[in-house]
Amino acid sequence: MRPVPVLAALMLLTAGCAAAEPAPAPAAQGVITGPVRASVLRDGDRWTVDYQFNDSAPVWVFQRSALLRVGRQPWRPQWWSVETPGVVLERQGRYDVLRTTDGGPVPREVRIVMHPRAGDLEADYDPALIFTDGTVALYSGQFDVMPMPSLEAVRALPLDLNGVDLPNSDPAEVRWKDAARPVLFKGERVDAPVAAKADTYVLFGEASIRQNPGVTTVIDPGLPHWLGEELGRFTPQVMSVYERRLGESRGGLPTLMVSWTGPTEHVSSMGGSVLPGLISMNFEGEGVLDPDAAALSRARWFIGHESAHFWLGSNGLKYQFAREAWITEGGADLMAVRAIQSIDPTYDARAELQREVDDCVRLAAGKPIATAGERGDNRAYYACGAVWSMAYEAARKARRGGDFIDVVADFQRAYGEDGMLTREEWLSGLTRIARDPSLRLGIEQMLDQGVADPTATLGRLFDRTGVAYQLVGGKIVLS
Repeated sequence: MRPVPVLAALMLLTAGCAAAEPAPAPAAQGVITGPVRASVLRDGDRWTVDYQFNDSAPVWVFQRSALLRVGRQPWRPQWWSVETPGVVLERQGRYDVLRTTDGGPVPREVRIVMHPRAGDLEADYDPALIFTDGTVALYSGQFDVMPMPSLEAVRALPLDLNGVDLPNSDPAEVRWKDAARPVLFKGERVDAPVAAKADTYVLFGEASIRQNPGVTTVIDPGLPHWLGEELGRFTPQVMSVYERRLGESRGGLPTLMVSWTGPTEHVSSMGGSVLPGLISMNFEGEGVLDPDAAALSRARWFIGHESAHFWLGSNGLKYQFAREAWITEGGADLMAVRAIQSIDPTYDARAELQREVDDCVRLAAGKPIATAGERGDNRAYYACGAVWSMAYEAARKARRGGDFIDVVADFQRAYGEDGMLTREEWLSGLTRIARDPSLRLGIEQMLDQGVADPTATLGRLFDRTGVAYQLVGGKIVLS
């Protein structure tokens, strides 16, 4: 998944292992072997997570510490409170940490009280999805921690930990328990599942589950009825387009989990992401209360983007580093446009792609795209990634026909074995298909140095690949 108004990145339930057995008992004096253990418990309105650490360390770092999109502030210090005496939770550098007030080792057992609430994060899965009937879904990855020798070492950590050698950074083994009823874990009601690297949302509450053709849905009862019906109907349609052209997705039949923040005035917001087997979405605002044409078109596009990640993104070909999110996010944007066009011939694809061009020009002016995440400008990955994908698509069409979904099929054949699509592979593919080594130079300059005039750079890229446009008043207008 995200108020951009739409970003994307969720999916359900296939990684990790689960069992209805309680977590193993700790060894004597709280010392454990194996991974860190975390026991999440909902008891009425009280939420706790009890940690059992496997090492004596002065600092424990939460590996997923993205900021809230609105305000760019850390969420844990506001939403979690530590009950264990002498232990504090605070922000250090780019990460949330647990440390002691006296500088000594953090106790092996720590209890935290959680106050789950809705909140959209930058380029990460929201910690919680809040439903209007009291149902709550928690993201499993938020509980992963690792030990560090000092606060100075924490402050030196980069934003992107991909490729960084970090000892003892294995995912926590989490036990999930609701005192009132079994939780929904990987599509099934289970009393107390235990899993490491579950990579999913675990649902606490009585939310009803509906089996629609091609998709299982968990829909907030407060969601406008028309929107729930459209999501359940259109999701299998767009998934069918991708499956027909790219083969079966990893993760099997998808689950669609949709929460509703409410009819906030002057807001029309959609957000979401994808995990193995699960598409998660959140909607907010009076702008989606009624099924007008604009809201319907946006909802369909949103489904198209999130569904595309089953093939290009978290469940298909992944990027190597976070700064390369433009590969999957921009690619999913263009995949969504092409899929919807094949379903609805009246769909205004040009308007959607024009928005991508306009946003890329605005966000790329004088700023390197590769570091957009550091600035909180994650929309740049979507917009510029889509624009560069349009150029790739046009080059392929001129030589071999097809559209960007065919480009993704090419990627699958070339790089599907290791499941990763790197920046170098993407740019080299563009060079081969276009037979023009100069094309990558403009993209690399936008990525690494930034350009003063993105319009001129994109114009040259479009001229050389065959993307149809006109320059009107100094602005690129797609034909």
